[in-house]
Amino acid sequence: MNTNITNYSLPTSAYIHIPFCRRRCYYCDFPISVVGDRLHGENSGTISHYVEVLCQEIANTNAAGEPLKTIFFGGGTPSLLSVSQLQHVVDTLKRQFGIATDAEISIEIDPGTFTLEQLQGYCLAGVSRVSLGVQAFQPELLKMCGRSHTVEDIYTAIEIVRTVKVPSFSLDLISGLPHQTLAQWQDSLDRVVAIAPNHISIYDLQIEPGTAFNRYYQAGEQPLPTDETTAQMYRMAQQVLTSAEYEHYEISNYAHPQHQCRHNRVYWRNQPYYGFGMGATSYVQQQRFTRPRKTQEYYQWVKDYIAANGIFNCPQTSSHEVLLETLMLGLRLSDGINLSPLAQQFGVETGAKIWQCLQPYYQQGWVELVGTDQIRLTDPEGFLFSNTVLARLFHQLGSELDHTIV
Repeated sequence: MNTNITNYSLPTSAYIHIPFCRRRCYYCDFPISVVGDRLHGENSGTISHYVEVLCQEIANTNAAGEPLKTIFFGGGTPSLLSVSQLQHVVDTLKRQFGIATDAEISIEIDPGTFTLEQLQGYCLAGVSRVSLGVQAFQPELLKMCGRSHTVEDIYTAIEIVRTVKVPSFSLDLISGLPHQTLAQWQDSLDRVVAIAPNHISIYDLQIEPGTAFNRYYQAGEQPLPTDETTAQMYRMAQQVLTSAEYEHYEISNYAHPQHQCRHNRVYWRNQPYYGFGMGATSYVQQQRFTRPRKTQEYYQWVKDYIAANGIFNCPQTSSHEVLLETLMLGLRLSDGINLSPLAQQFGVETGAKIWQCLQPYYQQGWVELVGTDQIRLTDPEGFLFSNTVLARLFHQLGSELDHTIV
């Protein structure tokens, strides 16, 4: 059973940030670099240079642990890399850390940005899992989001994935988009079930500062769907996908057996991981740090990092912060959190305070107790109101535990 206790050994997971996109989607606040529709890994000096600097960072990172068990290429649009560029990164990781023979190597891909031969090359380089960024099946919603692909591109991409026979295939959707209706959402869910990927991620739109959507729309106002409508969308997704035999294993994620994302479970268990590339975050030896989000600043950071022999000094995460992070992340999982190891690490009083804090939500049906000490949010209502539950936990524990955690 998952204990959710932070492991202070060296990571066996690595996130690789590939920041390049054809254009910036209107909801996106990720650290990216826009290269336009004509540039990609094979003809872009900018992308080639970034890959070289990225590999320098990897090659100068101290490593003495077990081989990597999960690798995740995220972005941005990693499918703008050429096969040789991705192979170069994988080879660098293998030389520096080793890669387990059964490692899960994931890559995010966007419709219209890769070919059959390219995906075959990725798989020969070790990729075993792809995550296709669909977001919507309605042309008007794709245009509303600023996406660069069409609905036709989506089905072409799916055909390529099926032809290549990628071992694990995930598909992403976004709910709560401007002007999005329940009928459109039902249509998207029906299409996904018909496509039958191994894994599905459902993200509720968040209006982030600095994005185009933040300039266009105000949260809670039209044309954004109401809170009641987005809640209906969440419940609808849960009902449709679980009825199609997908396990709702995390707040935003569904999977067939043996197809949960092993890499993302590392985050949700609050375990250590390497991060490489512009804007990437690492959690190593109880130190959490993020690289610069702008290209030139990241390049300078790598130079300084190499000059310091791969040593980066930053404050250690306090026990108090570890506890709150473990609760915040662990309660996202359908497994929930086991109170016994938490009490062992943080004290019996801490375990008691957590359960006492959750009592109102247990009575309300948002939290349930499995066995004697495993707590989890109920599905869908507990997941739907997780922010309310977590806000109470953080408020109560933030002040009450200052004197009980050493």
